[in-house]
Amino acid sequence: MNGLREKDSITVLAIESSCDETACAVVKDGRTVLSNVIATQIEIHRRFGGVVPEIASRNHTLAIESVVKEAMQRAEVSERDIDAIAVTYGAGLLGALLVGVNFAKGLAYAWGKPLYAVSHVKGHLAANYIDSDLEPPYLCLLASGGHTAIVKVEDYERIKLLASSRDDAAGEAFDKAARVLGLPYPGGPEIQKKAKEGRAVFDMPIPKSNGLDDLYFSYSGLKTYVINLVHKLQQKGEEPSVCDIAASFQKAAISQLIDGLTVAMKSTGIKNLAIAGGVSANEELRKRADGLSEYGAEVRYPKLIYCTDNAAMIGAAAYFMIRSGAQESGLALDARATVPLA
Repeated sequence: MNGLREKDSITVLAIESSCDETACAVVKDGRTVLSNVIATQIEIHRRFGGVVPEIASRNHTLAIESVVKEAMQRAEVSERDIDAIAVTYGAGLLGALLVGVNFAKGLAYAWGKPLYAVSHVKGHLAANYIDSDLEPPYLCLLASGGHTAIVKVEDYERIKLLASSRDDAAGEAFDKAARVLGLPYPGGPEIQKKAKEGRAVFDMPIPKSNGLDDLYFSYSGLKTYVINLVHKLQQKGEEPSVCDIAASFQKAAISQLIDGLTVAMKSTGIKNLAIAGGVSANEELRKRADGLSEYGAEVRYPKLIYCTDNAAMIGAAAYFMIRSGAQESGLALDARATVPLA
């Protein structure tokens, strides 16, 4: 096991269960995905308007064994072909994380393989390495349901936090705005659909920064603006234009992300950029980010399947951890509801 870092090729079996996706992937050398299986619970939680932690945990328990078997079958590998086991240990729903962590520990013990604990945040960053030649240093905008931040990736294992949200995360705000507008969970794709049919006629709040030293994100005010706008229109007896409100909300939400990334790029001089997390699937965000090419920037995004929660990104992150000399976690590993961004 001590010589794993020196192997010519490393194949990782990775497990992800931080929220409402039970996922397993087999990843070779950090950039090639041999299989990526995801059992989603979206339809189960949609009726509640969001993820119910206890229900999520129970469904992970039901799905995880079959998901791992399917990932192995699709990759056409056996336990002998697996060099290491990786698992998301945090951040996320504690009960959901425990299902994945305990299953991974069982596999590592039964197969005699080293076990690596991977941060969900590092997983999202590593999604950009899959089928890509991206290498550090670069700036990454992380925008998901749980996090909104800009980090400087100095090397594969050295990450510096430059800015983060003071309250709601971007993806969280999309979900909450969608709920107010009567749109189903998850809110991001639904807001995007309605925004295409509307006009951004409402002037919604966008926090401004004077530079990198005071750079931050804040979505609580934007969320509250949408709630108050809908209530005021209803009190006047007017039917809110869901499409126009969605278009206005999306414009303000995305503008904040692009403004922050632009400030970070100009302040650091780093023009190698990446975007990660569930919100990185947003078409408007990608379009606006592509516009940063006028400053000489090159922007990378994960493939859509790797934007939301998946195990391939966890396997990719684990590979670069191993190559960087990270120590295996051991069977005392426990799940954590929160982990540092950097």
